[in-house]
Amino acid sequence: MSENEKARDLLRRAQEAVRDDAHTTLRQLVGALVDRGNTGEILSLSRILDAGGPLPGAPRVRVALIGSFTADLLGRVLRVTLRRCGIEAVVDVYGIGQYGSLAADPDSDLYRSDPDFVVLAVHHDELGLPGHSTAPEKDVEAEVRRWRSLWRTLRTNSRARVVHWLFALPDDLVVNALDVRLPGSRYSMAVRVNTMLAEAAGKDVLVVDCDRLAGAAGKLAWFDDRSWRMAKQPFASDVLPLPARETASLIAADLGRAKKCLVLDLDNTLWGGVIGEAGVHGIVLGGDAGEGFVRFQRYVRVLKERGLILAVCSKNNPADAKSPFQEHPDMLLRLSDISCFSASWEPKPEQLRRIAEHLGIGLDSLILVDDDPVERAQVRALLPEVEVIDLPESSWEYVRTVRAHPLLQQAWATEEDAARADSYRARAQAKQYEEESETLEDFYRGLEMSARFAPVDAGTLPRVAQMVVKTNQFNVLSRRHSAAELAELVAGPGALHLTARLRDRFTDHGVVGFFLARTHGDTAEVDSWLLSCRVIGRDLERSMFGVFARQAAATGVRRLVGEYAPTQKNHMVADLYKRLGFGLVREAPDGVTRWQYDLVQQGLPALSPFIEEES
Repeated sequence: MSENEKARDLLRRAQEAVRDDAHTTLRQLVGALVDRGNTGEILSLSRILDAGGPLPGAPRVRVALIGSFTADLLGRVLRVTLRRCGIEAVVDVYGIGQYGSLAADPDSDLYRSDPDFVVLAVHHDELGLPGHSTAPEKDVEAEVRRWRSLWRTLRTNSRARVVHWLFALPDDLVVNALDVRLPGSRYSMAVRVNTMLAEAAGKDVLVVDCDRLAGAAGKLAWFDDRSWRMAKQPFASDVLPLPARETASLIAADLGRAKKCLVLDLDNTLWGGVIGEAGVHGIVLGGDAGEGFVRFQRYVRVLKERGLILAVCSKNNPADAKSPFQEHPDMLLRLSDISCFSASWEPKPEQLRRIAEHLGIGLDSLILVDDDPVERAQVRALLPEVEVIDLPESSWEYVRTVRAHPLLQQAWATEEDAARADSYRARAQAKQYEEESETLEDFYRGLEMSARFAPVDAGTLPRVAQMVVKTNQFNVLSRRHSAAELAELVAGPGALHLTARLRDRFTDHGVVGFFLARTHGDTAEVDSWLLSCRVIGRDLERSMFGVFARQAAATGVRRLVGEYAPTQKNHMVADLYKRLGFGLVREAPDGVTRWQYDLVQQGLPALSPFIEEES
């Protein structure tokens, strides 16, 4: 079947899925079509999706697209790429070159639409730099200040997160080869502007590196003078999916939609050949033939260092599967890098279920990398929640293929990210220890847990902001405050807040809990209460509540009020307030319940007897 025939077949099946309301099938077809990266196919898919309903349970966002070029096609492609990330979006496209006036006017249509994200899509002609400068540092700093001022204006006038497109720099920006050596050349200054804007963005602005994307596509293919003359679009229509997918993946990561765990097959995925047949010294790894596998392992190891959990899912004898990690000289990944190792002859869907259970995460947090098309098809059919990556035939293409996946993006990084894999590996060890313990109390005591509770500060705010967008299971209200909103909330009058850091015999889990309430007179009402999934089931919520109640009582609070709002994923905390002694005040038709705890009549609640409070 030719590529055109494959595309027609995928589109036909998508149309049937829309007609039959087959959401799972449609989600997989959208992924297949968007990942192909063909603009025409994505636009055809856009028309098909318009005829159907929204994805059930998908977050809904409003995206404002403002910039310096005609962006109608971009808006359509962006909406589909967001759908590929499991997000239903309304994308409002504003007129060419209006971004400055829209941002400056507090009563503009931009702000009246109340967007969740504002995408500032600008191209290189908007750079306010001279052709050559005798004071390049001054000119670069002035240009950076101009764009940062625009960011501040957008954030001041709206609650939206800003997504800024860095400048793709065309070849004709360079006069000759000397430009790269001249600090005052327009090209050198533009490169520096991009770098400084990326550094200045911090955790408040999301950044799309369009110059890198243009380089990947090939700048001669990216820039299209004819497209600019005819449609005021500075790049070729064929490359539209690249910046759209990058933008969508950053928005998805910011909303906590990125996958948490990369599950790796072994044979012909981490090395060439079958370990059970070739033995540890017969597999292809390293050297000319196996360098592609080494490069892939190096990339995967960096993902782990950035906070992605690694797991292994292999049909193999356990001893054979582990031997390259322990013995092969060219093996970069070690067993200590793998948080959960599953090697058996069970079907892979069963192994994946066990991996998710041992790590304490949902199946929809997993993304499988496997070279076998039969295994991939079985997982897609039986576990549609699991994202599956199709590996190409050549191991040299593995890195490029996995890196392109939109649900492996990161919006920002925190200090805890590097230790996340260790924490989840410790959770898997604790899970095994729990299974071996005779009683739950024995399990708790044997963990030798201790916790430190402290207010949110500048050091823990980035981690708290990350948890707020990512935590789904233990999250009573699932409010998705941005980092800037959180900073304002915790600094506001009447705010009571704390973080929880947990240690046990296996590891230091870092900051894993957050509690925020706002006081009104003698009442404190819970705004956010969440725990990382890697420490669920440790009784930490009891200690968090006890410490918070003690803190609230010291400020004169007499009543604690909290609400639970059900989502698809937080059923485990439906009875949280009841378990902690709150009384039910009311239950709304939509399932939202309101609870109250009287500190005067009921007294201060006790902390968990299994967790030592650190001073």
